[in-house]
This record gives sequence, C-alpha cells and structure tokens, in this order.
Amino acid sequence: MNKIKRVLKITGISLGGLILLVVLVAMLFVNMSPEFGGASSAEQQKRYAGSGHYKDGQFVNAIPTSLDLGFVKTMGIMYDFFFANIPNREPDALLPLETLDSLEMVNAPNGLERLTWFGHSACLLEINGKKVFFDPMLGDTPAPHPWLGSKRYNPTLPLAIEKLPHLDAVVISHDHYDHLDYGSIVKLKDKVDRFYVPLGVAAHLVRWGVPSGSITELNWWEEHNVDGFTFICTPARHFSGRGLFDGFQTLWASWVIKTSNTSIYFSGDSGYGPHFKEIGEKYGPFDLTMLECGQYNERWTDIHMMPEETVQASADLKSKLLMPIHWGAFTLALHSWTDPVDRVTFTAHKLHIPITTPRLGEPVLLHQAEFPDDEWWK
Repeated sequence: MNKIKRVLKITGISLGGLILLVVLVAMLFVNMSPEFGGASSAEQQKRYAGSGHYKDGQFVNAIPTSLDLGFVKTMGIMYDFFFANIPNREPDALLPLETLDSLEMVNAPNGLERLTWFGHSACLLEINGKKVFFDPMLGDTPAPHPWLGSKRYNPTLPLAIEKLPHLDAVVISHDHYDHLDYGSIVKLKDKVDRFYVPLGVAAHLVRWGVPSGSITELNWWEEHNVDGFTFICTPARHFSGRGLFDGFQTLWASWVIKTSNTSIYFSGDSGYGPHFKEIGEKYGPFDLTMLECGQYNERWTDIHMMPEETVQASADLKSKLLMPIHWGAFTLALHSWTDPVDRVTFTAHKLHIPITTPRLGEPVLLHQAEFPDDEWWK
C-alpha cells in the first residue's frame, strides 16, 4: 500500500511539474514573442474612456453582442473543429492566380482606379496615383506560431511582399491574426507612408518598429484628410485580442475611403447590424464595397455575418458593386471553402445586386461596365 501511495505521489508531483512547466513556457512565449504586439499606456486608456464605447477597461460594441458561448457550446465547437467530417473544407488543388508586375504598378497612369484581391481580406487599391493596402495579412499562417493555425491555400501571392511597390497607406481593421500579421508589417513598414488603425492598435505597430509619427489612430466616425483622400473609421460589430488576456483592449472597425469621384467601403470583420445602414446613409452610395462573407457559423453570428446577411449589408450601404472577401485563403470555420462564395453569389443574383468575384490577383476596374464575375471556384 505504501509503495502505491509513493508511486501516486511521485506521479502527481511529476504531472504538476509538467503542467507548471507548460504554463511557464506559455507565459514566456506570450511575453517575449513580438507576434503578440504591444499594449496601450494608462494615459492612452484614459483617452479611450472618452470614445463613447469603452467601458470598464474594454471596448464594447454599439449593440449587445454576445461572445459567451458557454461550456457546452464551446466544447461542441472544439469537437467539430477536430473531429467533424466536413467535406471540402480546403481546396484539393492550388487556386487560380494572376501574377502582378511591380514595374507596371509603379508606372500605372494616375487615372487608373483598380482593386486587386490577394486572398482573405487583403486588398490593394490603386487610385489617383496612390496605393492603399487593406489588411495586408500576407503571411502563411494566421496565428502567433505556424503550429497554431491553418496554412494558406496557395503558397504564393499575386505579388511577393518584397516586390510590392511603395504604399501610400495601409489600413488595418482590427488586431486579429488573419488581419494584422507581424511578419507582413515588419516587411512592409519601410515602404509605407502612413498606417490607419482603430484606437489601441498603434501599440502593436510601434512595438514592431513602425514610427509613431507614421500612424493615424482613429475612433469610430473620425476622419483624416490628406492629398484629396478622406479616410474614415466607421463602426463594426466584432471583438479584438491577440493573447490570452488582452481581449477587447483595442477597437475594431470598418473603413470608408473617399476621393472626389470615388467611394470605397471595407468591412473588416463584422456581424450584421444597424451600422451598415447608418454608414450607407451618411457616406453612401459606394462604388465598391468589400464585405466579409466567410468564416461564419450559426453559433457566432453576432461577430461574423452569414453570406445572405453580407448581401443585405451591401444593400444597406447603397453599394453599386459588392466584392465578397474573408474567404479563399484560410480555413477558419466549419463550412466548405466554397460555401461562402456559393451562397453570397446565389443571393446577390436572386436580389439583382451586382457582385464581382475576381480570382486571386485579377484586377477589378472601378467605374467600368464589366467586372470579373465567372464562377472560377467551380
């Protein structure tokens, strides 16, 4: 009996030591790895308190938005992610891709108005001789470590990040890994004039070597005017956080870009809500809206739209042309990889809402009668 007790005691001590070691390694990883970003100062947090949507030390959505799934639902989601048999979750071949020529981009005429999709939510806008990149997550894995996330479907991009030309602006919607990527920012930062980010996100960029003077941090409904462009930070219905204990410490947003003759809307991540109609009434109509349509599930509709809601949001925004994003690069939910675009195109056609579905790297020319609309994923 004493021998059994001794074995159990040693086993318990060993198990406890192993758990402690895992916790310590995790804490060191979070605290020392730059991928997790930075934190806002106490002075900055005091400023956020006056934003109108900052409560008890956290940013909040404009309408009630639940992220509390409860133990049973959370366990059910985890089980589904690891064990559910979901056909076609990833493509069985490389996606068709059109390559870009950096020299052609540098020498493009000033009158060119072109948008190019790099997959997921990464989109490059060329307009009035300027280049604006939305959520340039150009890395291989949307996670703090390659072991912790799914791989990009295509190992190559329409244009390698090292070959991208000078960028006048980078616009960030929020700090989740599939939108704000440490490796991409480090490679881009020396060729970007200005970063536009929601409140709190600047701390991440500063830690990664971006000069604070090159960052414009905005609250919802705030605007910044420069060289004939207006950058407007607008609401979204989502959340934020990169580590274990920094949830809701930075703001999430959508963005409006306006010039003298063109209006663009970029949704970032968002559940459906009245903010789309409010933005449409205040800044619409839009020549093009880039709206998320993937990585959804009935259990988290507060923070990610279903594809049918994407089409409704486009109508609310008074959009002349809908371009679905947040799909075609990573598997981050429990649907097939083509389900988002199948459903959003079906609904858009049913409601006679113009929609464009370019291949990776295929240009969408603004103010043109024709745009990419073939069902290439089939």
